Amino acid sequence: MEADRAAELLALDRAHVWHPYASMPGALDLTLIESASGVRLRLAQPIGDLTELIDGMSSWWAAIWGYRHPVLDAAAHAQIDTMSHVMFGGLTHEPAVELATTLVDLAPDGLEHVFLCDSGSVSVEVAIKMCLQHWQSVGRPSKRRLLTWRGGYHGDTFHPMSVCDPEGGMHALWTGVLPEQLFADAPPPGFGAALDEDYVAALRSLVAAHHNELAAIIVEPVVQGAGGMSFHSPEYLRVWRELADEFDVLLVFDEIATGFGRSGELFAADHAGVTPDVMCVGKALTGGYLSMAATLCTTRVAAGISQGEVPVLAHGPTFMGNPLAAAIANASLGLLRSTDWQANVGRIESGLVHGLGSAVDIDGVVDVRVQGAIGVVELDHPVDMAAATAAAVAAGVWLRPFRNLIYTMPPYVTDDDDLQRICSAVRSAALAG
Repeated sequence: MEADRAAELLALDRAHVWHPYASMPGALDLTLIESASGVRLRLAQPIGDLTELIDGMSSWWAAIWGYRHPVLDAAAHAQIDTMSHVMFGGLTHEPAVELATTLVDLAPDGLEHVFLCDSGSVSVEVAIKMCLQHWQSVGRPSKRRLLTWRGGYHGDTFHPMSVCDPEGGMHALWTGVLPEQLFADAPPPGFGAALDEDYVAALRSLVAAHHNELAAIIVEPVVQGAGGMSFHSPEYLRVWRELADEFDVLLVFDEIATGFGRSGELFAADHAGVTPDVMCVGKALTGGYLSMAATLCTTRVAAGISQGEVPVLAHGPTFMGNPLAAAIANASLGLLRSTDWQANVGRIESGLVHGLGSAVDIDGVVDVRVQGAIGVVELDHPVDMAAATAAAVAAGVWLRPFRNLIYTMPPYVTDDDDLQRICSAVRSAALAG
Protein backbone atom coordinates (compact mmCIF):
# COMPACT_ATOMS: atom_id res chain seq x y z
CA MET A 1 0.00 0.00 0.00
CA GLU A 2 1.28 3.45 -0.80
CA ALA A 3 2.50 5.38 2.20
CA ASP A 4 0.18 8.32 1.55
CA ARG A 5 -2.88 6.08 1.42
CA ALA A 6 -1.86 4.27 4.60
CA ALA A 7 -1.40 7.58 6.40
CA GLU A 8 -4.78 8.76 5.14
CA LEU A 9 -6.53 5.63 6.40
CA LEU A 10 -4.94 5.90 9.82
CA ALA A 11 -5.98 9.55 10.08
CA LEU A 12 -9.56 8.70 9.08
CA ASP A 13 -9.57 5.84 11.57
CA ARG A 14 -8.43 8.13 14.36
CA ALA A 15 -11.20 10.60 13.51
CA HIS A 16 -14.12 8.23 12.99
CA VAL A 17 -13.56 4.61 14.06
CA TRP A 18 -14.28 3.69 17.67
CA HIS A 19 -12.15 0.70 18.64
CA PRO A 20 -12.91 -1.68 21.53
CA TYR A 21 -12.04 -0.35 24.96
CA ALA A 22 -10.70 2.87 23.46
CA SER A 23 -11.44 6.57 23.69
CA MET A 24 -12.74 8.88 21.00
CA PRO A 25 -11.24 10.68 19.13
CA GLY A 26 -8.81 7.86 18.67
CA ALA A 27 -5.57 7.97 20.55
CA LEU A 28 -4.37 4.44 19.87
CA ASP A 29 -1.16 3.73 18.02
CA LEU A 30 -2.67 1.40 15.43
CA THR A 31 -1.06 -1.09 13.07
CA LEU A 32 -2.68 -1.12 9.62
CA ILE A 33 -3.14 -4.58 8.10
CA GLU A 34 -3.40 -4.91 4.33
CA SER A 35 -4.06 -8.66 4.05
CA ALA A 36 -3.67 -11.96 5.87
CA SER A 37 -2.77 -15.49 4.86
CA GLY A 38 -1.91 -18.59 6.85
CA VAL A 39 -0.80 -17.34 10.27
CA ARG A 40 0.60 -14.06 8.95
CA LEU A 41 -0.76 -10.53 8.92
CA ARG A 42 0.65 -8.45 6.07
CA LEU A 43 1.44 -4.87 7.07
CA ALA A 44 0.23 -1.96 4.98
CA GLN A 45 3.40 -0.15 6.00
CA PRO A 46 6.69 -1.82 6.95
CA ILE A 47 7.78 -1.59 10.57
CA GLY A 48 11.52 -1.39 10.25
CA ASP A 49 12.43 -4.38 8.08
CA LEU A 50 9.19 -6.20 8.88
CA THR A 51 6.45 -6.55 6.29
CA GLU A 52 4.35 -9.10 8.15
CA LEU A 53 3.59 -10.36 11.65
CA ILE A 54 2.79 -13.85 12.94
CA ASP A 55 -0.64 -13.78 14.57
CA GLY A 56 -0.22 -15.04 18.12
CA MET A 57 -3.82 -14.21 19.05
CA SER A 58 -5.94 -16.08 16.47
CA SER A 59 -7.84 -12.79 16.19
CA TRP A 60 -9.06 -13.09 19.80
CA TRP A 61 -9.40 -16.89 19.81
CA ALA A 62 -11.40 -17.08 16.58
CA ALA A 63 -9.07 -17.79 13.60
CA ILE A 64 -8.16 -21.35 14.58
CA TRP A 65 -7.29 -22.24 10.95
CA GLY A 66 -5.45 -19.00 10.26
CA TYR A 67 -6.40 -16.88 7.27
CA ARG A 68 -7.45 -17.67 3.73
CA HIS A 69 -7.79 -21.35 4.47
CA PRO A 70 -8.69 -22.97 1.14
CA VAL A 71 -11.56 -25.04 2.59
CA LEU A 72 -13.18 -22.07 4.31
CA ASP A 73 -12.57 -19.79 1.32
CA ALA A 74 -14.24 -22.32 -0.96
CA ALA A 75 -17.25 -22.59 1.34
CA ALA A 76 -17.61 -18.80 1.40
CA HIS A 77 -17.40 -18.51 -2.39
CA ALA A 78 -19.87 -21.34 -2.97
CA GLN A 79 -22.43 -19.95 -0.53
CA ILE A 80 -22.24 -16.34 -1.67
CA ASP A 81 -22.93 -17.52 -5.21
CA THR A 82 -26.08 -19.19 -3.89
CA MET A 83 -27.52 -16.99 -1.12
CA SER A 84 -25.70 -14.64 1.20
CA HIS A 85 -28.64 -14.01 3.52
CA VAL A 86 -32.31 -14.66 4.01
CA MET A 87 -34.44 -13.91 7.05
CA PHE A 88 -34.84 -16.79 9.49
CA GLY A 89 -38.38 -15.87 10.49
CA GLY A 90 -40.67 -18.32 8.74
CA LEU A 91 -37.86 -19.51 6.46
CA THR A 92 -35.01 -21.98 6.82
CA HIS A 93 -32.13 -23.21 4.70
CA GLU A 94 -29.66 -26.06 4.41
CA PRO A 95 -26.55 -24.40 5.92
CA ALA A 96 -28.39 -23.56 9.15
CA VAL A 97 -30.03 -26.97 9.46
CA GLU A 98 -26.72 -28.71 8.80
CA LEU A 99 -24.93 -26.50 11.32
CA ALA A 100 -27.44 -27.07 14.11
CA THR A 101 -27.38 -30.82 13.47
CA THR A 102 -23.58 -30.94 13.55
CA LEU A 103 -23.40 -28.89 16.75
CA VAL A 104 -25.80 -31.32 18.43
CA ASP A 105 -23.66 -34.23 17.23
CA LEU A 106 -20.46 -32.67 18.57
CA ALA A 107 -21.76 -31.19 21.83
CA PRO A 108 -22.05 -33.06 25.12
CA ASP A 109 -24.92 -35.56 25.09
CA GLY A 110 -28.30 -34.08 25.87
CA LEU A 111 -27.89 -30.67 24.22
CA GLU A 112 -30.50 -31.09 21.50
CA HIS A 113 -31.70 -27.63 20.49
CA VAL A 114 -29.71 -24.82 18.89
CA PHE A 115 -30.42 -21.09 18.73
CA LEU A 116 -28.16 -19.44 16.15
CA CYS A 117 -27.23 -15.86 16.95
CA ASP A 118 -24.80 -13.11 16.06
CA SER A 119 -22.07 -12.90 18.68
CA GLY A 120 -20.78 -14.40 21.89
CA SER A 121 -22.33 -11.74 24.10
CA VAL A 122 -25.70 -12.31 22.43
CA SER A 123 -25.41 -16.06 22.93
CA VAL A 124 -25.00 -15.44 26.68
CA GLU A 125 -27.97 -13.05 26.60
CA VAL A 126 -29.98 -15.82 24.96
CA ALA A 127 -28.78 -18.39 27.50
CA ILE A 128 -29.83 -16.17 30.39
CA LYS A 129 -33.15 -15.44 28.73
CA MET A 130 -33.72 -19.19 28.20
CA CYS A 131 -33.15 -19.86 31.89
CA LEU A 132 -35.31 -16.98 33.14
CA GLN A 133 -38.10 -17.76 30.72
CA HIS A 134 -37.97 -21.47 31.60
CA TRP A 135 -38.67 -20.79 35.25
CA GLN A 136 -41.28 -18.17 34.43
CA SER A 137 -43.06 -20.65 32.17
CA VAL A 138 -43.07 -23.51 34.71
CA GLY A 139 -44.58 -21.28 37.37
CA ARG A 140 -41.51 -20.36 39.43
CA PRO A 141 -40.96 -16.68 38.60
CA SER A 142 -39.03 -16.07 41.81
CA LYS A 143 -36.03 -17.92 40.30
CA ARG A 144 -34.53 -14.85 38.63
CA ARG A 145 -30.96 -14.47 39.89
CA LEU A 146 -27.73 -15.92 38.56
CA LEU A 147 -24.78 -17.40 40.41
CA THR A 148 -21.24 -17.39 39.10
CA TRP A 149 -17.74 -17.24 40.47
CA ARG A 150 -15.30 -14.35 40.63
CA GLY A 151 -12.90 -13.79 37.78
CA GLY A 152 -15.40 -14.48 35.03
CA TYR A 153 -16.08 -12.71 31.77
CA HIS A 154 -19.23 -13.34 29.74
CA GLY A 155 -19.57 -10.40 27.37
CA ASP A 156 -20.26 -6.70 27.18
CA THR A 157 -24.04 -6.50 26.79
CA PHE A 158 -25.99 -5.82 29.93
CA HIS A 159 -27.05 -9.17 31.35
CA PRO A 160 -23.72 -10.83 30.51
CA MET A 161 -21.96 -7.92 32.20
CA SER A 162 -23.94 -8.63 35.35
CA VAL A 163 -22.15 -11.99 35.71
CA CYS A 164 -18.70 -10.60 34.91
CA ASP A 165 -16.51 -9.98 37.92
CA PRO A 166 -17.72 -6.63 39.31
CA GLU A 167 -14.32 -5.76 40.73
CA GLY A 168 -11.29 -4.66 38.78
CA GLY A 169 -12.90 -4.31 35.37
CA MET A 170 -14.76 -1.70 33.39
CA HIS A 171 -18.07 -3.32 34.19
CA ALA A 172 -17.86 -1.76 37.63
CA LEU A 173 -19.04 1.40 35.84
CA TRP A 174 -22.50 -0.11 35.78
CA THR A 175 -22.84 -1.02 39.44
CA GLY A 176 -26.36 -0.14 40.51
CA VAL A 177 -27.68 -0.39 36.96
CA LEU A 178 -26.99 -4.05 36.26
CA PRO A 179 -28.98 -6.80 37.97
CA GLU A 180 -27.34 -7.84 41.25
CA GLN A 181 -26.14 -11.41 40.91
CA LEU A 182 -24.47 -13.80 43.36
CA PHE A 183 -20.73 -14.45 43.28
CA ALA A 184 -18.77 -17.32 44.74
CA ASP A 185 -15.04 -17.02 45.26
CA ALA A 186 -12.90 -17.74 42.22
CA PRO A 187 -12.11 -21.42 41.79
CA PRO A 188 -8.79 -22.62 43.21
CA PRO A 189 -6.20 -22.38 40.42
CA GLY A 190 -4.55 -25.25 38.62
CA PHE A 191 -5.98 -27.55 35.99
CA GLY A 192 -4.48 -30.57 37.73
CA ALA A 193 -5.07 -29.38 41.30
CA ALA A 194 -6.88 -31.61 43.76
CA LEU A 195 -10.43 -30.72 44.70
CA ASP A 196 -10.58 -28.29 47.62
CA GLU A 197 -13.30 -29.74 49.85
CA ASP A 198 -13.62 -26.54 51.90
CA TYR A 199 -14.23 -24.62 48.69
CA VAL A 200 -16.82 -27.20 47.59
CA ALA A 201 -18.56 -26.87 50.94
CA ALA A 202 -18.70 -23.09 50.51
CA LEU A 203 -20.25 -23.49 47.05
CA ARG A 204 -22.83 -25.87 48.45
CA SER A 205 -23.73 -23.50 51.26
CA LEU A 206 -24.18 -20.65 48.80
CA VAL A 207 -26.44 -22.64 46.47
CA ALA A 208 -28.40 -24.08 49.40
CA ALA A 209 -29.04 -20.61 50.82
CA HIS A 210 -30.24 -19.10 47.55
CA HIS A 211 -31.61 -21.92 45.39
CA ASN A 212 -35.20 -20.69 45.59
CA GLU A 213 -34.20 -17.47 43.84
CA LEU A 214 -31.55 -18.95 41.55
CA ALA A 215 -32.43 -19.45 37.91
CA ALA A 216 -29.01 -20.66 36.87
CA ILE A 217 -25.34 -21.09 37.61
CA ILE A 218 -23.17 -19.75 34.76
CA VAL A 219 -19.42 -20.31 34.51
CA GLU A 220 -16.57 -20.47 32.06
CA PRO A 221 -15.46 -24.09 32.26
CA VAL A 222 -11.76 -24.86 32.86
CA VAL A 223 -10.47 -21.55 31.46
CA GLN A 224 -11.46 -18.14 32.76
CA GLY A 225 -10.46 -16.04 29.78
CA ALA A 226 -10.69 -12.26 29.78
CA GLY A 227 -11.21 -12.29 33.53
CA GLY A 228 -7.62 -13.35 34.11
CA MET A 229 -6.57 -16.26 31.86
CA SER A 230 -6.66 -18.66 34.79
CA PHE A 231 -7.21 -22.43 34.70
CA HIS A 232 -9.06 -24.61 37.17
CA SER A 233 -9.73 -28.29 37.69
CA PRO A 234 -12.55 -29.87 35.66
CA GLU A 235 -13.65 -31.49 38.91
CA TYR A 236 -15.39 -28.23 39.82
CA LEU A 237 -17.63 -28.64 36.78
CA ARG A 238 -18.82 -31.95 38.20
CA VAL A 239 -19.45 -30.21 41.51
CA TRP A 240 -21.58 -27.54 39.81
CA ARG A 241 -23.51 -30.24 37.96
CA GLU A 242 -24.21 -32.10 41.19
CA LEU A 243 -25.27 -28.94 43.01
CA ALA A 244 -27.49 -27.81 40.15
CA ASP A 245 -29.24 -31.18 40.14
CA GLU A 246 -29.59 -31.35 43.92
CA PHE A 247 -31.06 -27.86 44.28
CA ASP A 248 -33.00 -27.67 40.99
CA VAL A 249 -30.96 -24.92 39.36
CA LEU A 250 -30.02 -24.77 35.68
CA LEU A 251 -26.34 -24.94 34.71
CA VAL A 252 -24.87 -22.84 31.90
CA PHE A 253 -21.39 -23.29 30.44
CA ASP A 254 -19.96 -20.36 28.53
CA GLU A 255 -17.73 -22.10 25.99
CA ILE A 256 -17.32 -19.11 23.69
CA ALA A 257 -13.56 -19.03 24.27
CA THR A 258 -12.96 -22.71 25.02
CA GLY A 259 -15.19 -24.36 22.43
CA PHE A 260 -13.79 -26.17 19.39
CA GLY A 261 -10.59 -27.48 20.86
CA ARG A 262 -8.74 -24.59 22.45
CA SER A 263 -8.37 -26.23 25.90
CA GLY A 264 -7.30 -29.62 24.54
CA GLU A 265 -10.78 -31.19 24.34
CA LEU A 266 -13.42 -30.29 21.79
CA PHE A 267 -15.36 -28.56 24.57
CA ALA A 268 -14.05 -27.78 28.02
CA ALA A 269 -17.05 -29.68 29.42
CA ASP A 270 -15.53 -32.81 27.90
CA HIS A 271 -12.67 -32.66 30.41
CA ALA A 272 -15.25 -33.38 33.10
CA GLY A 273 -17.65 -35.54 31.12
CA VAL A 274 -20.67 -33.46 32.14
CA THR A 275 -23.50 -31.85 30.21
CA PRO A 276 -24.77 -28.40 31.14
CA ASP A 277 -28.41 -27.44 30.64
CA VAL A 278 -27.34 -24.62 28.34
CA MET A 279 -24.06 -24.07 26.47
CA CYS A 280 -22.81 -21.00 24.60
CA VAL A 281 -20.37 -21.18 21.69
CA GLY A 282 -18.95 -18.55 19.37
CA LYS A 283 -15.53 -17.12 18.39
CA ALA A 284 -13.98 -20.12 16.57
CA LEU A 285 -17.36 -21.35 15.27
CA THR A 286 -16.71 -19.86 11.81
CA GLY A 287 -12.94 -20.06 12.01
CA GLY A 288 -12.86 -16.31 12.47
CA TYR A 289 -14.42 -15.53 9.08
CA LEU A 290 -17.74 -14.03 10.18
CA SER A 291 -19.44 -13.25 13.45
CA MET A 292 -21.70 -16.09 14.53
CA ALA A 293 -22.54 -17.81 17.79
CA ALA A 294 -24.98 -20.36 19.12
CA THR A 295 -26.80 -21.26 22.31
CA LEU A 296 -27.56 -24.94 22.83
CA CYS A 297 -29.97 -26.30 25.41
CA THR A 298 -31.52 -29.51 26.65
CA THR A 299 -35.06 -30.66 25.94
CA ARG A 300 -35.93 -29.86 29.55
CA VAL A 301 -35.16 -26.19 29.06
CA ALA A 302 -36.93 -25.96 25.71
CA ALA A 303 -40.01 -27.86 26.91
CA GLY A 304 -40.28 -25.63 29.95
CA ILE A 305 -40.35 -22.50 27.80
CA SER A 306 -42.87 -24.06 25.42
CA GLN A 307 -45.45 -24.66 28.15
CA GLY A 308 -45.57 -21.04 29.28
CA GLU A 309 -48.07 -18.28 28.66
CA VAL A 310 -45.58 -17.03 26.07
CA PRO A 311 -44.58 -20.41 24.58
CA VAL A 312 -41.79 -19.09 22.35
CA LEU A 313 -38.26 -17.96 23.12
CA ALA A 314 -38.59 -14.20 23.06
CA HIS A 315 -35.53 -13.44 20.95
CA GLY A 316 -34.99 -13.02 17.22
CA PRO A 317 -31.89 -11.32 15.71
CA THR A 318 -32.21 -10.01 12.16
CA PHE A 319 -29.16 -11.91 10.96
CA MET A 320 -29.94 -15.08 12.88
CA GLY A 321 -28.88 -18.19 10.99
CA ASN A 322 -27.07 -16.20 8.31
CA PRO A 323 -26.43 -18.69 5.47
CA LEU A 324 -22.97 -17.34 4.62
CA ALA A 325 -21.74 -17.60 8.20
CA ALA A 326 -23.44 -20.99 8.65
CA ALA A 327 -21.81 -22.41 5.51
CA ILE A 328 -18.36 -21.33 6.67
CA ALA A 329 -19.07 -22.70 10.15
CA ASN A 330 -20.00 -26.03 8.58
CA ALA A 331 -16.70 -26.05 6.71
CA SER A 332 -14.77 -25.22 9.88
CA LEU A 333 -16.50 -27.97 11.85
CA GLY A 334 -15.78 -30.28 8.93
CA LEU A 335 -12.08 -29.55 9.36
CA LEU A 336 -12.35 -30.40 13.05
CA ARG A 337 -13.94 -33.71 12.12
CA SER A 338 -11.51 -34.57 9.32
CA THR A 339 -8.17 -33.44 10.75
CA ASP A 340 -6.23 -34.44 13.83
CA TRP A 341 -6.75 -31.08 15.50
CA GLN A 342 -6.19 -32.64 18.92
CA ALA A 343 -2.67 -33.71 17.97
CA ASN A 344 -1.96 -30.20 16.73
CA VAL A 345 -3.27 -28.63 19.93
CA GLY A 346 -1.16 -31.08 21.92
CA ARG A 347 1.87 -30.18 19.82
CA ILE A 348 1.23 -26.48 20.45
CA GLU A 349 0.76 -27.13 24.17
CA SER A 350 4.14 -28.90 24.32
CA GLY A 351 5.78 -26.09 22.35
CA LEU A 352 4.34 -23.45 24.66
CA VAL A 353 5.47 -25.35 27.76
CA HIS A 354 8.97 -25.61 26.33
CA GLY A 355 9.12 -22.11 24.88
CA LEU A 356 7.59 -20.14 27.74
CA GLY A 357 9.07 -22.06 30.67
CA SER A 358 12.14 -19.85 30.95
CA ALA A 359 9.96 -16.74 31.26
CA VAL A 360 9.47 -17.57 34.93
CA ASP A 361 13.02 -16.30 35.51
CA ILE A 362 12.21 -12.85 34.12
CA ASP A 363 12.05 -10.14 36.77
CA GLY A 364 8.41 -9.31 37.52
CA VAL A 365 6.99 -12.62 36.24
CA VAL A 366 4.99 -14.44 38.92
CA ASP A 367 3.56 -17.33 36.92
CA VAL A 368 3.75 -19.13 33.59
CA ARG A 369 0.89 -21.46 32.73
CA VAL A 370 -0.22 -23.44 29.69
CA GLN A 371 -3.42 -25.30 28.91
CA GLY A 372 -4.09 -26.67 25.45
CA ALA A 373 -3.25 -24.02 22.87
CA ILE A 374 -3.15 -21.24 25.48
CA GLY A 375 0.04 -19.83 26.97
CA VAL A 376 0.05 -17.21 29.73
CA VAL A 377 2.79 -15.17 31.39
CA GLU A 378 1.53 -13.32 34.45
CA LEU A 379 3.35 -10.26 35.78
CA ASP A 380 3.30 -8.72 39.24
CA HIS A 381 2.35 -5.35 37.74
CA PRO A 382 0.11 -3.95 34.99
CA VAL A 383 1.59 -4.48 31.54
CA ASP A 384 3.14 -1.49 29.82
CA MET A 385 1.00 -2.03 26.72
CA ALA A 386 3.03 0.17 24.41
CA ALA A 387 6.38 -1.29 25.42
CA ALA A 388 5.20 -4.92 25.45
CA THR A 389 3.44 -4.63 22.09
CA ALA A 390 6.45 -2.93 20.52
CA ALA A 391 8.75 -5.67 21.81
CA ALA A 392 6.50 -8.40 20.39
CA VAL A 393 6.26 -6.62 17.04
CA ALA A 394 10.02 -6.21 16.91
CA ALA A 395 10.17 -10.00 17.30
CA GLY A 396 7.78 -10.34 14.34
CA VAL A 397 4.67 -11.33 16.29
CA TRP A 398 1.31 -9.75 17.06
CA LEU A 399 0.21 -10.07 20.69
CA ARG A 400 -2.40 -8.15 22.68
CA PRO A 401 -1.50 -8.04 26.39
CA PHE A 402 -4.02 -6.87 28.98
CA ARG A 403 -4.04 -6.12 32.69
CA ASN A 404 -0.96 -7.94 34.04
CA LEU A 405 -0.96 -10.69 31.42
CA ILE A 406 0.96 -11.43 28.25
CA TYR A 407 -0.64 -14.39 26.57
CA THR A 408 -0.97 -16.23 23.29
CA MET A 409 -3.46 -18.63 21.69
CA PRO A 410 -2.00 -19.40 18.26
CA PRO A 411 -3.96 -20.80 15.32
CA TYR A 412 -3.93 -24.59 15.27
CA VAL A 413 -2.03 -24.53 11.96
CA THR A 414 0.95 -22.70 13.47
CA ASP A 415 4.10 -24.69 12.73
CA ASP A 416 6.87 -25.34 15.24
CA ASP A 417 9.19 -22.62 13.94
CA ASP A 418 6.51 -19.95 14.11
CA LEU A 419 5.44 -21.22 17.52
CA GLN A 420 8.94 -20.72 18.87
CA ARG A 421 8.97 -17.21 17.41
CA ILE A 422 5.72 -16.55 19.26
CA CYS A 423 7.25 -17.83 22.50
CA SER A 424 10.29 -15.63 21.97
CA ALA A 425 8.01 -12.65 21.40
CA VAL A 426 6.08 -13.37 24.61
CA ARG A 427 9.35 -13.48 26.56
CA SER A 428 10.49 -10.23 24.93
CA ALA A 429 7.18 -8.58 25.77
CA ALA A 430 7.50 -9.72 29.38
CA LEU A 431 10.99 -8.24 29.60
CA ALA A 432 9.82 -4.94 28.12
CA GLY A 433 6.44 -4.69 29.82
